[in-house]
Amino acid sequence: MTPQKTGRGIGKWPETERPRERLLREGAESLSDAQLLAILLRVGRQEASAVKVGMEVLDRVGGIFGLLHCSAEELCAIPGVGPAKAAQLKAAVEVGKRAVSAPLTTGTRISSSADLFKHYHARLRDLRHEIFAVVLLDAKNQVIRDVTISEGSLTLSIVHPREVFIPAMRASAAGVIFLHNHPSGDPTPSQEDRVLTARLVSAGSLLGIQVLDHLIVGDGRYVSFADQGWLNGEGARV
Repeated sequence: MTPQKTGRGIGKWPETERPRERLLREGAESLSDAQLLAILLRVGRQEASAVKVGMEVLDRVGGIFGLLHCSAEELCAIPGVGPAKAAQLKAAVEVGKRAVSAPLTTGTRISSSADLFKHYHARLRDLRHEIFAVVLLDAKNQVIRDVTISEGSLTLSIVHPREVFIPAMRASAAGVIFLHNHPSGDPTPSQEDRVLTARLVSAGSLLGIQVLDHLIVGDGRYVSFADQGWLNGEGARV
């Protein structure tokens, strides 16, 4: 019987089987998901090692990616996971998300929709609500900054051209790129998305601010209005 099944604490396991020691010796990639969680949890509960608790966490939330969506309260409901451990797990998830979504810093040059997706995918894909943001660019297509315009369901009244272009005018932006996410994971534009984009493109034209793209981010994929040729009025059509 392996140490994992006996219920003994990890401290009593052979050193070659302890997750922390294995990580230091063989690298983090050599550990299973449950073993990685065990390092974060540090200790288990009576008659259950940290690895066992880690396995129960994964089973309860639906695997390692389930940690992205579950709340701290849901984690606290798992035996052996209290507020402190739940906070550790959520903090680790957030660190991972930020590590793979390096922010666009001032001066970064945008050359393709893939550049945008690379920087914003991890930040947007796991949100349970929609957000609409605008990336402000100078005449060389270099980032000035990004601004979140609204959070919640996108409607023509919430995402108003005035709210979108005021930050652009204040920053003397030459161009803008719109970004928003679909919590469903499917980035296919809705009719509302298309109408909103056409309205914003028209407003930008009147102000002399070019709309370079509207990127809709889903789960592992995206739709670029620029790549599809939808920024010339076609975006408003079904």
